[in-house]
Amino acid sequence: MNPESVVTIGQQALTVMLLMAAPMLVTSLVIGLFVSVLQAATQINEMTLSFIPKLLGTFLALVIAGPWMLTFFVDYLRRLFESIPGAIG
Repeated sequence: MNPESVVTIGQQALTVMLLMAAPMLVTSLVIGLFVSVLQAATQINEMTLSFIPKLLGTFLALVIAGPWMLTFFVDYLRRLFESIPGAIG
């Protein structure tokens, strides 16, 4: 196993991690931004106000993007396991 293949495997793992985390992170970011603008407009400075919408939005994003995330991760693992014989020999 040469250094290039190790770097490639690490790079693919980071890409998979970012793509799998993106739906939930983007949803939480958008909801947090919306709630912050709403709080600034109404001058309600309650820190716990943004927690429940973020939690519900993240759960909804997980429900919607969950099947895609699962198939994406399983495909990555299948490719990774199938490449083991080529990496050894």
